[in-house]
Amino acid sequence: MAKKGRRQSDKALENLRTMVLNGTFAPGERLSEPALSELLGISRTPLREAKAKLLEEGLLQKVSSGGFQVSLYTMQDISDGIEMRGAVEGLAARLAAERGVSSTSLDACGAILDELDTALSTPLGVDFDAYVHWNSQFHDWLASAADSPIIEREVARATSLPLASPSAFLRGQEDRAEFLASLSIAQDQHRIMLEAIENREGARAEATAREHARQARTNLKYAMKSKAELSRSIPGLALVSTD
Repeated sequence: MAKKGRRQSDKALENLRTMVLNGTFAPGERLSEPALSELLGISRTPLREAKAKLLEEGLLQKVSSGGFQVSLYTMQDISDGIEMRGAVEGLAARLAAERGVSSTSLDACGAILDELDTALSTPLGVDFDAYVHWNSQFHDWLASAADSPIIEREVARATSLPLASPSAFLRGQEDRAEFLASLSIAQDQHRIMLEAIENREGARAEATAREHARQARTNLKYAMKSKAELSRSIPGLALVSTD
């Protein structure tokens, strides 16, 4: 019975998060618990757990008179989130370089980067599905490379912020030449980070990780110019104010 309840809570969280990120509800819109319960086909208890989690993630805000509403973000909010992610990933990279990483782990990261090279150079162009997957694998490796549960947890917290994850802008911009060029730059930065960590160059590893994250701010600016057409393909973009 407990497993069934957990599955319901997990499903409610996944569905509600997707709806919020995709713009099903307008920023600032108050969420009706009875309506949501009926819409998602779940009871109030798992729904409340899901809303509490999205409150923690910053996707929902409490209303002073009670209940929850969908959050609204400014460009500065998202930029700060990206900067925060760069800071904690930079710390992870520096500590990994200073503490040292096993040859097995370094080889595993090298294999990930080889897969990214392949995804960038298929006969039909970039394999975006593969790129998104292996890019996520690289950033997971980076978060764990310092062998610190605290650092890994903080990286996960930073990347959960709307539009702050490493893969936030990897959809919806496939036809933009500047975006395609940025993927090659990002891959070069991946290689530099790995090399710096392997050579125990903490400052270089940290600086590259921070610069790597900042590329997302450029992609954010472009995405906002095309917000109407990209909101469905870039989760979270609908929550950002154009003012």
